[in-house]
Amino acid sequence: MSELTFVCYSRCSTCKKAEKWLEANGVSVTVRDIKGDNPTAEELREWHKKSGLPLKRFFNTSGLKYRELGLKDKLADMSEDEQYELLATDGMLVKRPLLVGKNTVLVGFKEAEWQDNL
Repeated sequence: MSELTFVCYSRCSTCKKAEKWLEANGVSVTVRDIKGDNPTAEELREWHKKSGLPLKRFFNTSGLKYRELGLKDKLADMSEDEQYELLATDGMLVKRPLLVGKNTVLVGFKEAEWQDNL
């Protein structure tokens, strides 16, 4: 099993659920707090490409910051580079948790998806 990084926010209930699941399944991870150690634009670009998901999935669309900035209406007019730069400005804009491995990036916690990919 490759080294996995669990990017999370300690006060997020979904992150707590995912962390419990990882522990229950004996999955060893390095924990990275998204608020104190926000992903860089380069990391986000790499993770996005590796995940195969639409870039919008990396945005915490239910977050306060997302709504505050009115991103629902702005994202479509932004380039990918602009979106990576924006995500890199504040960890609270990034969907969490993220589970990042050598060949895998899982965004958000869906137990079945994590089970299938670990």
